[in-house]
Amino acid sequence: MTKSQVVNLGLLQTACTASPAENLKKTLSVAERAAKQGAQIICTQELFRSQYFCQNEDHENFKLAESIPGPTTAAFQKLAKKYKVVIVASLFEKRASGVYHNTAAIIDADGSLLGIYRKMHIPDDPLFYEKFYFTPGDLGFKTWQTRYGKIGVCICWDQWYPEAARLTAMQGAEIIFYPTAIGWHPSEKKEYGANQHGAWEIIQRSHAVANGCYVAVANRIGLEKPVGGDGLEFWGQSFVAGTSGQILAKGSADKEEILIVPVDLAKVDVTRTHWPFLRDRRIDAYGDLTKRLID
Repeated sequence: MTKSQVVNLGLLQTACTASPAENLKKTLSVAERAAKQGAQIICTQELFRSQYFCQNEDHENFKLAESIPGPTTAAFQKLAKKYKVVIVASLFEKRASGVYHNTAAIIDADGSLLGIYRKMHIPDDPLFYEKFYFTPGDLGFKTWQTRYGKIGVCICWDQWYPEAARLTAMQGAEIIFYPTAIGWHPSEKKEYGANQHGAWEIIQRSHAVANGCYVAVANRIGLEKPVGGDGLEFWGQSFVAGTSGQILAKGSADKEEILIVPVDLAKVDVTRTHWPFLRDRRIDAYGDLTKRLID
């Protein structure tokens, strides 16, 4: 019988104000509370230091970016070391003049910065004008061996792509984290809202099924309005899916919450052995995946 390897995940679901300093202070405080409640791997929502500025194209917003390592990673490293927790922190990275990324910093339980993941898929949709701000990631899909397990990290729009989850799982990821900022256009919510949210949840649960791993998603809440617009209503509902895609825990649509979710990493091996999708992949037949379309 496989020995249990239980790890407590902590997902932070909050609303953001217009003050980066306030948002950082709040997120550090909430992360500390999560650690005190037993969380061992803690994940923030996407771009938690600010409201979702990609609703419009404004060069002033580049001032929100910071270097990695930098002051925010230093603050989380201190917290990680104090409470012996792993932290996934989503940041707006200034890499160089004119080159910015949507980046997650991965910090181990000893306070060391293990590395970063730069968002690979960059959307450009109404109120999600991310191509104006973010250079596509150039580090590929990655995993890190942390004190409490091997994790992978993708970011928001990446969650729609099976290829991203697969390439992360192929490197041994037991948990894939998705820091997220997604919500409804208020005018569309009544007609399309249920289907939009359902599709978002289903696609990520399917990554857990196809790869026999856990999927953990941290999303923000609240209505955020740029000047002169209807804004976005972030739908929260952060969740953790088990290795068969089942929902293990799920947050509300409109409340600030800390989700503390125990997961047994031993089930990854059990699932992958009994549903050997990785074994049965026809890697000799997938070459055309590197093409945009097949004529």
